[in-house]
Amino acid sequence: MAEIKNLDGLTVDDINRELNNGGKFVVFQYCISIIVMTYRKNSDIYFIKAGESSIKHSIGFTILTFIMGWWGIPWGPIYTIGALYKNLSGGKDITQEVINSMNSN
Repeated sequence: MAEIKNLDGLTVDDINRELNNGGKFVVFQYCISIIVMTYRKNSDIYFIKAGESSIKHSIGFTILTFIMGWWGIPWGPIYTIGALYKNLSGGKDITQEVINSMNSN
């Protein structure tokens, strides 16, 4: 499993409390294109606390995608639009997958 960011100083009880109040684990997408090659990747996992905006965590990936994603033919524009939409919508919620992974260990 990828590294989980934004957990600084939180105990397991704190994390569970945040999850019960609407916290979530998310990943952000980014896209980089070079003429005929387009790479679409996910970021590390970020823990977004209840009531916290994900913008401050997604902005770097969003800007990178906006600048570098369009240039690949044909997938650059398609992947770029998808990544921008996903990031501006708060990222991909993978809370259940993270919980399942933690419970299986």
